[in-house]
Amino acid sequence: MTQATEKNLLDVSDLHVAYGKVEALTGIDLTLKEGKLVTVIGPNGAGKTTLLSAIMGILPSKGTIHFNGQDFICPNVETLVGHGLGLVPEKRELFSTMTVQDNLLLGAFQRYRRGDKSYNQTLNEIYELFPRLWERRQQQAGTLSGGERQMLAIGRAMMSKPKLLMLDEPSLGLAPLITREIFRIFTDLRSQGVSILLVEQNARAALKVADYAYVLEGGQVAMQGPASELANDPKVIEAYLGLASKHQELLSS
Repeated sequence: MTQATEKNLLDVSDLHVAYGKVEALTGIDLTLKEGKLVTVIGPNGAGKTTLLSAIMGILPSKGTIHFNGQDFICPNVETLVGHGLGLVPEKRELFSTMTVQDNLLLGAFQRYRRGDKSYNQTLNEIYELFPRLWERRQQQAGTLSGGERQMLAIGRAMMSKPKLLMLDEPSLGLAPLITREIFRIFTDLRSQGVSILLVEQNARAALKVADYAYVLEGGQVAMQGPASELANDPKVIEAYLGLASKHQELLSS
């Protein structure tokens, strides 16, 4: 897809979110083009998870969310899922006593309800993407390792065939080797045309795979630009990529 034909899949305009009288997000503007990977980085408490929750309709918000050609004001989760928005939450929220395969099939529930019988093809694609899930398809989700649980959460979200996949801190709590594997999968998904909005604590790894990046600080966009440029920006290096975050080099290499 050339630059001229790329279209905006997601436009967030003047988004505000408040917890009581405390404003958590103030006037956020964010754009994501089809087939691109956009990352949102920033310190703890900057509002990154709040941003994803507001876009998904989990939190009430003020402002406009323009997604896949439609405007949504104070949207609800079911409506946005029906229009092709998928979220992998930080806590993964799997059904631990259900098998891996049943967790995946739950991700296709709306497709099944619409009479779309092609979800079995998607299931096979997920197993190709995550061979370990195929090996463990009859195991209970609660018996999986942290990395496998993250793969299952991503696979379950992919079962709905989302137009946009949003991920909240996917590397949290994962070993370096598994983190690298997860990020390679994001690169593969983008090469297949999947649009991704990634909130991530590991700024170095996120900037390495992203096309465009936003830096949130105090509930506002402090910086934005092509990810490769932000990765070389002195302010970003000092705050997120410098000596204080040497461990991120290991996680992203």
